[in-house]
Amino acid sequence: MQINWKKFLVQSNTFLKNIFRWLTPGLGIKRWGLLLIFGTALIGVGFAVLILDIYRNTPETWYLPIISFLSLRFFARQVRALIFGLVGIIMIGLGVWGINRTLLRPFLRPGKHLLDTVSNYQKLDKGPKIVVIGGGTGLSAMLRGLKKHSSNITAIVTVADDGGSSGELRRNMGVLPPGDIRNCLTALSNDEELLSQVFQYRFGEGAGLNGHSLGNLFITSLAEITGSFEEAIAESGRVLAVQGKVFPSTLHDVTLVAEVATTDINGLKKDVKVKGESEITKMGGAIKRVWLEPGYPMAYPPTLQALLNADLIVIGPGSLYTSLLPNLLVPDITEAFHASRAMKFYVSNVATQPGETDGFNCGDHVRTVEKVTGKGSFDIVICNDNCKGSLPKGIDYVCIDDTLEKDYAVYSGNLVDTQSPWRHDSTKLANSIMDLYNERTGPLTYKDNYPNS
Repeated sequence: MQINWKKFLVQSNTFLKNIFRWLTPGLGIKRWGLLLIFGTALIGVGFAVLILDIYRNTPETWYLPIISFLSLRFFARQVRALIFGLVGIIMIGLGVWGINRTLLRPFLRPGKHLLDTVSNYQKLDKGPKIVVIGGGTGLSAMLRGLKKHSSNITAIVTVADDGGSSGELRRNMGVLPPGDIRNCLTALSNDEELLSQVFQYRFGEGAGLNGHSLGNLFITSLAEITGSFEEAIAESGRVLAVQGKVFPSTLHDVTLVAEVATTDINGLKKDVKVKGESEITKMGGAIKRVWLEPGYPMAYPPTLQALLNADLIVIGPGSLYTSLLPNLLVPDITEAFHASRAMKFYVSNVATQPGETDGFNCGDHVRTVEKVTGKGSFDIVICNDNCKGSLPKGIDYVCIDDTLEKDYAVYSGNLVDTQSPWRHDSTKLANSIMDLYNERTGPLTYKDNYPNS
């Protein structure tokens, strides 16, 4: 049989590379491996002392020649030590590899190497503590990108939603609206292929379930079973193998109220008070301000802890008045935001939202948020500068204005999703955020106002 030496060398080279990859810094393998080898060596020394004592002090018997042969006495001591050491290391390596593979088999994905799984877990586990505040599809898209950089992610979402499936469950079942929480849990899931699609599945009206999504019903039923909405969220996260945490901004049953400037049939301008998140955008006027009723709700304590311990806080993207601001209108959250020593980024939406931010540019978004958080709340404002694609009727790109670059530290880049240009591309946005956090991006558009940056 002729040996294919080229194939043999390639396979040997691949095997050795995989072996040495286990010694990559940061995996935590070397320290425990050395401890294991040292402990095994001590056991070997103890066993060798016992064998030596038997060999020296036992009268000549039939098995002493066998012991002499197995101890390789016909080799020099240095050679024997090398042979026994190498065989021992190989046996330890195979044993540890087999045990780990058996224990980790339930967590391995088909076609993915064990080392890649361990390396990816260690990398994400050492990622920065990121807290994101937002809502809707914008926040979900950003979370899908950020979870590739860190597993220490906390999403803070509003519970003021009163429309659609969430609103109906809120009115009929008395639970907090689960819609935004469901979207974030799905986005942070390690398995977005099938289980997450099932979680997002929405029943038709004819099914007798009034268009509810399975995830909303699941969270609601868990809240009934556990007696706690926050416990229902935690259990849902375990089911979806969520990489991070999702917290409500408050556990109080709050209603979003807005003051909207409208024009009546006689052409007279007047301000109208609108109650309910789903009703605000239907008025068609300019939103002057929003607030919560009852006022001054207490924040969910783990939310405050996450903000205070964060390395990076990202506000946005999301519906400005109906998803983002309701979180910041919880006074404790705003105070924790200011008290936190984390870097603070604001991510502006890619496009306007009809009935909510018509005609807004990036600066309008920032100034609206800072009416609640205060002037100078952000270290960097992130905006999209690709405003060339066609958008659906009724919405426009949120572009950078000159006044914004004079007053704020701005980073601009092509952040749009080519398939849906009114939304962020999750990978582009997440990469930009992490590059800015790690200070790996080129010069920011700080202009002359930030000469020392």
